[in-house]
Amino acid sequence: MARILTFLGKGGSGRTTIAIAAAHKLAHQGNRVLLVGQGLDPSWSKALGISPNSQPQAIEPNLKVVQLATTLLLEKAWDELKALEKQYLRSPILNNVYGQELGILPGMDEALTLNALREYDASGDYDIIIYDGIDSFHTIRMFAIPEVLSWYFRRFRNLVIESDLGKALSPFIQPITATILNVSWTFDNFAPESTNRANQILTEGIAALADPQRISAYLIIDSQPEAITRAQFLWGSAQQVGLTVAGVLLNKRGITPELQELFSPLSFTDLPTHNATDWQVLRDALPDLQTTRHAPVPVNIDIAAKQIRVFLPGFDKKQVKLSQSGPEITIEAGDQRHNLLLPSPLAGKP
Repeated sequence: MARILTFLGKGGSGRTTIAIAAAHKLAHQGNRVLLVGQGLDPSWSKALGISPNSQPQAIEPNLKVVQLATTLLLEKAWDELKALEKQYLRSPILNNVYGQELGILPGMDEALTLNALREYDASGDYDIIIYDGIDSFHTIRMFAIPEVLSWYFRRFRNLVIESDLGKALSPFIQPITATILNVSWTFDNFAPESTNRANQILTEGIAALADPQRISAYLIIDSQPEAITRAQFLWGSAQQVGLTVAGVLLNKRGITPELQELFSPLSFTDLPTHNATDWQVLRDALPDLQTTRHAPVPVNIDIAAKQIRVFLPGFDKKQVKLSQSGPEITIEAGDQRHNLLLPSPLAGKP
């Protein structure tokens, strides 16, 4: 399993430059590193000094880079879907629709990119994957996808099964699927179970996000006035979805008491001005990117004390809303919701 790192900050704060420097640093330390860029932005190629493509390519020992294109990821996913359809249906209906024709709908970028990261992680070829996203807030939402999808599957599965329609159709599912699809499915097979691959992938994604040793982020603050406000918002939004923020990197901006108070208890690293052709100075100034000892835990569930503590920096209490439905608590802050599935001793408790 690889460790996944990303960097959060406003546009122009130096995220890409720092991501590249981090990749160089970690590769020089002997880690097998994959640097992943999102979109076909030519500035990424210019910063690297090469022309990355959709397949990982080595640029130095232990370091490979890949630039993801959503259109190509969509074509690949569509071909895999058609293969599944051909496996289960006697008369496939998607044969005449080709991946090259498909337009990109909102949200596809994040979902396809997250799946690509999952596949690179599962390959076992890398110790560390560094993701350099186009927009920090979309990066945060991307990492929240497994938990969100898991909630939709879990909730709507129960709604369908418990509905009059579900009860009425249940006796007919097995004979229909046996006749049309050549498989013997029951009603429950249509919903994610522990043995279902899709549900297993989501479960693994949720577990990875909850582990700071698997996925973590660093905030980047530059000298622009709005950088602090943006960083606070991104910190709170990351904590909201369970993404651990491990520290703050100050790009051409010194440490001040104000910053230390606003972002306590995170650690700070002051990054020096560097030459665009010489990564050595910036690389050496970066902290130990594989430690999260100063990172506050987003959610802490204490069964013995019957308490759930949620750390949401950057949000006033009036901006946080809680609601409860059975074994779940929904936490709303900013423009996001996090559905927290409680352990059985706390489920349904006030």
